[in-house]
Amino acid sequence: MVSAAGIGSGLDVNGIVEQLMVSERKPLAALTKQELAHTQKLSAFGQLRGALAGFQTALKDLGSGSKFQALSASSSDTKVLSASAGGKAIPASYQIEVKQLAQQQKLASAGYASIDDVVGSGTLTIQFGTYDGDSNSFTANADKAAKSISIDPAKNTLAGVRDAINAANAGVTATIVNDGGAAGNRLVLTASDSGAANSLKITVSDGDGNNTDGNGLSALAYDPTAAAGSGKNLGQKAVARDALLEIDGIAVKQPTNTVKNAIEGVTLNLLQANVGEKLTLSVNRDAKAVTSAVEAFVKAYNNASGTLKSLTAFNGPGAQNGALLGDSTARAIQVEMRELLSTSVDNGGALTTLSQIGVGFTRDGVLALDNAKLNTAIDKNFDDIAALFAKMGKTSDSLVSYSASTAKTVPGSYAVNVTQLATRGTTQGSQAAALSVQAGVNDRLELTVDGKAVSITLAAAEYADAGALAAEIQSKVNGAIGSAGSVLVSHSGGVLSIASALYGSASQAKVTGGSGMASLFGAAPVVTAGVDVAGSINGATASGSGQTLTGAIGDASEGLALRITGGALGARGNVTFSQGYASRIGQYLDAVLGDDGSLKTRTNGIDNSIKLLDRRQEQMEARLAQIEKRYRAQFSALDSMLMSMNSTSSFLTQQLANLPGSSRDK
Repeated sequence: MVSAAGIGSGLDVNGIVEQLMVSERKPLAALTKQELAHTQKLSAFGQLRGALAGFQTALKDLGSGSKFQALSASSSDTKVLSASAGGKAIPASYQIEVKQLAQQQKLASAGYASIDDVVGSGTLTIQFGTYDGDSNSFTANADKAAKSISIDPAKNTLAGVRDAINAANAGVTATIVNDGGAAGNRLVLTASDSGAANSLKITVSDGDGNNTDGNGLSALAYDPTAAAGSGKNLGQKAVARDALLEIDGIAVKQPTNTVKNAIEGVTLNLLQANVGEKLTLSVNRDAKAVTSAVEAFVKAYNNASGTLKSLTAFNGPGAQNGALLGDSTARAIQVEMRELLSTSVDNGGALTTLSQIGVGFTRDGVLALDNAKLNTAIDKNFDDIAALFAKMGKTSDSLVSYSASTAKTVPGSYAVNVTQLATRGTTQGSQAAALSVQAGVNDRLELTVDGKAVSITLAAAEYADAGALAAEIQSKVNGAIGSAGSVLVSHSGGVLSIASALYGSASQAKVTGGSGMASLFGAAPVVTAGVDVAGSINGATASGSGQTLTGAIGDASEGLALRITGGALGARGNVTFSQGYASRIGQYLDAVLGDDGSLKTRTNGIDNSIKLLDRRQEQMEARLAQIEKRYRAQFSALDSMLMSMNSTSSFLTQQLANLPGSSRDK
């Protein structure tokens, strides 16, 4: 039998249950509404995080100080040179004549019929230095490491040699140029760097046993001091030369056409010679760049502040208010950023507040810029503007320089005391070096440099002086070390000294053996280990690493790193550390947006609340399902009972109607 609730009794079971469940579901609706509010708040915090992260990014660019120290350099003849200025440049005017451009050396091989022709196998050793045509001598460039390149027999073609040279990153570019002849494929080697000190010397260890003839790999040998065809087998197509110029009548020679150290803080880009003529170079403060930087700061703050204001806005009764209205975390960020901008900067300069450069709050709570006031500050206190925004460290001793700081470094002035200067690890010869180096006799040295063992073979030659020998040793050692470190080789009165380029306790440059040790460094060379700088900052013992002295943990100077490059032991003046507005707000935002910051803590709390509400809703849904099931069972039972009672009533009515004496029988 098929039945439906209410059909027999007339009772609307579904309607009754639905009405009862509406009442039962009211607590669930309240939870849903509460979760929606949390979700909206979480979304609002996402918007706030994005706005603050954008502000943080802008502050990192402005916090370096370079944007506020901009200078411009202009040339009266941009066809001859262009220029840029920055750093320690000083506004001035210069008269410049470019007499000669720097040039890279180019060498070319004899022709080959095909790029697949076999050249030969063995080893190419590329070295840089200065060739003196008058004395027919080659002095190694001590600052350029020699580089050996192995040419495998399986890749000994013209194309294979080209590829091996380019893959070696040896400071030389190899190309193949076809001159159109029957044997027109020529290997062209071009030094990566220009300058007279970057002339090439290419020696060969040829697989055929002859290292200087024109056959096999030795066809690529190029010793500028050798005879053509006997170790000087490549042809020179362009000579290595320096750039020559005059600045205010002073002769200047530079290895490249990008001249960075002739005028402090100014980079000259030489484009062509103007022999016999002079151009004017003007270096001026770049007021436009400084104005743009200040405007960028104002805009970045207003963007972040505008988002905060919108999210916390009260728009009146019945209106749509900000999702974070009344939220303590959002309010704290709003208040703190404004307080950071309203507090003066103790930087030891003439400018300590934003109002001094025309930046201030309007009645609406936004930052505005008074350009006239900013221009006055640029004219009168240009050098102090950077310290108003950036993190800065000023020292009173020229041999003490600020390197870095951390979030724990407290702005202030700290006394510096040095008790030990950093030194390099060295080996000092015990007698004048022999200038005659003979193959297989005294041409090898074994060393340990900064923990790495190296072995070198010097070029056999009669060296002109100890300086040329020192340059050869330095070039070969640095070539053997590679990127693991480097050494500096010098001499005094013909006595060689080799030192690690590093400072500190990790620095080591020890000659340990080799056939040339005794003749080049003497029977008893003196080996000295490097030591770290030592001293105190703010009266607290600082930690030393190399030339860097760092403030003690727990002290106000914690994390303040200073580089000590020399000078006397004892008191070394003071360092004044300050945080400008961009730096201090940037540091505050780093904390707010970090994994342990207030935003993360707040959003984690909201996430947890949403998860708790989800669990409560799931539990309530399960309970409501049971309640509805119970209601339906109860009212279905009532419906059945009523239907039964109705059926009984109908039966009794019929029976009574059939009784004798009923109205039907009358």
